Formats: sequence, structure tokens, C-alpha cells
Amino acid sequence: MIDNNFNTVFVLSPHTDDGELGAGGFISKLVKNNSKIFYIAFSTAGASVPKNLPRDILKTEVKAACSELGIKNKNIILFDYEVRKLNYHRQEILEELILLREKYKPDLVLLPTKDDIHQDHSTVSMEGLRAFKNTTVMGYELIWNNLKFNSSAFVELSKENLQKKINALKKYKSQKEKTYMKKEFIESLAKTRGVQVGVEFAECFEVLRWIIK
Repeated sequence: MIDNNFNTVFVLSPHTDDGELGAGGFISKLVKNNSKIFYIAFSTAGASVPKNLPRDILKTEVKAACSELGIKNKNIILFDYEVRKLNYHRQEILEELILLREKYKPDLVLLPTKDDIHQDHSTVSMEGLRAFKNTTVMGYELIWNNLKFNSSAFVELSKENLQKKINALKKYKSQKEKTYMKKEFIESLAKTRGVQVGVEFAECFEVLRWIIK
């Protein structure tokens, strides 16, 4: 159960797979709680795909991953900004987020923590905070990009939530060689965060804005 009733949730993912890596277990939990999830990715990172694979493979993989988590295909919103150059499009990204905010009115936004040093992640975090300054916002961790992280909120995960996250990430066959995509890493981080709060598994977030109504 989730104490807070989040009806509409935005997951802001700089690149396809970031949202699942940072918050896949929580997304699974929110879906089970009947929240409507919108997955919004800003780059499908065609330039980073291994040369032996189709440039657009991540567009297919993200849809499969979202389906695994229970996100409806119609709620997947993909932009095609060039990877590692989102900072060149700050204003466009902000304006797109404002349009989405006005259309769907989310009551929770999940985005990269503000101390993520990847240039694309930092851009989405900052523009997301600007666009959703009147909304509850939580920053997810991608520890390989974080010089520091304020672990101010924990979400307990069931074994089912964690398995859903692992299954979703398995859909990214084009990214399978990356260490942080490995099942062992995902499980160990969930166990570590769980130990911190006395549960078996958890994901950790930074509270960037919390609004109680």
C-alpha cells in the first residue's frame, strides 16, 4: 500500500532506461496502486546504440520495458533530442513540460536528482523543477552519476516490485553489457537501501518538493 494517493505520475527520463533504473520498483508499486503513469523520455540515444544494431532500437525496447512495468503504451511520450545535447534545448524542454503539465496535471513527478552530473540528466532535473514547482517532486538516484545524494525518502519494494524492475531492464538488450543493467547490481542496491530502513528491498529518493493538500 502507498499512503499517499498519487493519481497521475510523471516519470521524466532523460534517456530511455533512466526512469526504470532509478524508479522501476516504485513505478511497479504505483501501477499496482492504480496510479496513471506517464513515461516521458527526451532522447532515444540513437548515437549511443552499438553499431551492429538499428539506430531506433531503444524506441522498441522502452515500450517493451514500460509494458513490463504496467505502463500503457499510449502514456509513453518519446522526444528525439540528440543524446548528450539536451542542454542546448533547455527552453524547448521546459515548454514541452509545461504543455504536458497543463494537459495532465500530475500530482507526483519523478526525475533525476539535482546532483546528477550527467549533462542530460542535469538538464531534465532543472527544467523539471522549474516546470513542476507547484507539484510534489522526487529525485531518483543513478549512483554512477552522483557525486552526492540526499537519501531523504525510501520506498519499500516487494519481491514482485523488484522483479518487475529487473524484467523491465532485461528488455534493453542493446544495453545489456553495461554494469548497472545487471541483475546482481539492481538487487544489491535494493538490498542496501532496504537495510537502511529495516526492510528487505527499497528504492531511495531525494525529496525536492513535497506538497501536502
